[in-house]
Amino acid sequence: MNWIAAAVALACAGAVHAEKAAPAADPRIASILDNLGKVRPIESVALSPDGRHLAWTVKTNGKIVLELADADGRNAHRVTSSKGCRELSASWASDSRHLAFLSDCAGGKPGVEEGKQNDVYVVDIDTKAAPQRLTKLNGYVDGLEWRPDGKALAFLYVPNATRRASATAAAGPQVGEIGVDNVEVQQVAMVDARGGEAKAITPNGLHVYEFSFSADSGRLAYVAAQPPGDNNWWVARLYAQPLSGEAKAVTVVDTARLDGPLKGLQVAVPRFSPDGSRIAFIGGLMSDQGSTGGDIWTVPSDGSSAPVDVTPGVRTTPAWLSWAGNDRLIVSEAVAGVSRVSSYALPAQGAATATTLFELPMTIGDGRLSMSLSLDAKTEKAAFNASSFERAFEVHVADLAGHAAPQAVTSFNAGLKPSWGKAESITWNNEGHDVQGWLLYPADYDASKRYGMIVSIHGGPAASVLPRWPGVGYGPAPLSALGYFVFMPNPRGSYGQGEAFVQANRKDFGYGDLRDVLAGVDTIEKSHPVDDNRLGLTGWSYGGFMTMFSVTQTQRFRAAVAGAGISNWQSYYGQNLIDQWMTPYFGASVYDDPQVYAKSSAINFIKSAKTPTLVVVGERDAETPAPQSFEFWHALRAQGVPTSLVVYPGEGHGFAQDAHRKDVLARALAWFDRYLSAGGAH
Repeated sequence: MNWIAAAVALACAGAVHAEKAAPAADPRIASILDNLGKVRPIESVALSPDGRHLAWTVKTNGKIVLELADADGRNAHRVTSSKGCRELSASWASDSRHLAFLSDCAGGKPGVEEGKQNDVYVVDIDTKAAPQRLTKLNGYVDGLEWRPDGKALAFLYVPNATRRASATAAAGPQVGEIGVDNVEVQQVAMVDARGGEAKAITPNGLHVYEFSFSADSGRLAYVAAQPPGDNNWWVARLYAQPLSGEAKAVTVVDTARLDGPLKGLQVAVPRFSPDGSRIAFIGGLMSDQGSTGGDIWTVPSDGSSAPVDVTPGVRTTPAWLSWAGNDRLIVSEAVAGVSRVSSYALPAQGAATATTLFELPMTIGDGRLSMSLSLDAKTEKAAFNASSFERAFEVHVADLAGHAAPQAVTSFNAGLKPSWGKAESITWNNEGHDVQGWLLYPADYDASKRYGMIVSIHGGPAASVLPRWPGVGYGPAPLSALGYFVFMPNPRGSYGQGEAFVQANRKDFGYGDLRDVLAGVDTIEKSHPVDDNRLGLTGWSYGGFMTMFSVTQTQRFRAAVAGAGISNWQSYYGQNLIDQWMTPYFGASVYDDPQVYAKSSAINFIKSAKTPTLVVVGERDAETPAPQSFEFWHALRAQGVPTSLVVYPGEGHGFAQDAHRKDVLARALAWFDRYLSAGGAH
């Protein structure tokens, strides 16, 4: 048994013991979990091209089901009469009559997620006929989309899949010849709208991450790389491929071959212009597939010249786009902790100019990509799901032509009230950077009292905290509900302040971003009743790294909870299954420049750590493997620092089992209460 396997085995053994010693049931936690569990999540939202109808998939009686309504939300009803089935990913044909979706109603073997095998179904909303099953699949299905001519549907497909095609999913067993055996490849498959065999339409040797059609249905644009898919998204290229004849895919953008600011960075959300001459996409420094942000670039669709940045120096982070004509884009972007939708005019030469259509202190999206919207054919209306710290998920519709504020058209969760305190946006300046974060007040806040505060640092680092109704499990809101201020900063490296801000922590993990965080704490303490002697720290993924690193750099925090963190960037490089993401940030591999990795490794400063720290991780985490948590816990224990390690069996980077989500929350809250309560342990 090698040392990595031994570390995981020992950590898992510790986890078993820890689970037996889980904190006693806290009635406050039970109440919070009960409140969070009442929400009805909305999985997808789709506005018909003619703007007359809405379709959405929403949790009903424990299952996600498909519903159809008028565009104002009225006359909502189930599309099918199925019982006990899961219905996902609503998608309209261009005729606004045929509605496609995924369903596991046909049964079959268990799927790679909750439920059974998904297949593609189509229903004609103008008739009373039952939905037609188009496929008989055996694998993972995602990204369902109609071809613009309405004659076929395409989707991402992994035949015989054993897991979701995502690095955040629990990794499969690392056995056999690593990197050769058991490699699962995702392609674009297409099926005739009348049914039949689904056929792969992208090359066998490419793992495809996302795709879109040209308006004339003749070409496909997609982002793809050589397998393994989990690792190679960070070196993926943009391709354009004809859908008929013998012509092969053309490489439109390969950032490794570019000079300038996009060199070696990531591309996402490719979209053909209506006339097919150009492809617009998001390009920038992105630390996770699916967490999209960067500048907007355009490139000739035949790849005949280099891409052009049409938003240089913009102080926002575009995340999603759609053409609204050959010279205009509709863009969703993060802006200093809020969501904005803008219209970008594209001149023949020079930078695009933006007009804000609406802005919301909410998280928005239609369920496809980060911040994606469902638009009508005229791009006059947009539909999406939205939530905030104050309001749970509802379907919203925006009048883009009239620049009117979006309105909720459903009331699935209207009766839910937060059990946590109010939210406030906090801004400050540090070292020339404008920085923003969100502060949750304690529940039942009393201005005459002083409270402990927990700093919760987001993952990424290329991500941001936007207001969002929390799910069941560990997170900032339950900490607020238990009587703490909770500070959620967006320090350098985060989305929302422009690409230069996102790149400001390259080769500097844990230093400038920590100074931004501490400056934010100082700002809050000047105007809020926070007890500086009762500060806590937590985070997951990159936030887990920041937690581990920060307690070796400052004694300011009295308790910490590190989730899925990284303690030693040098050993991490050879342990994880996604090492391609690291070179853009560190500038070289660990073998070429070990010192830049050592500089940010908490383990090299462990003698300075004094903060009691709870460490939690999934046993099968491919992004931040369990040995990283084991190494940090082992080092703290050797220094006599109070610590506990819990490894959750079968879990990946994002926990899938409700029991484990709840257990993490219970342990973390007990840990903070022990060390941050007035007169608690120190």
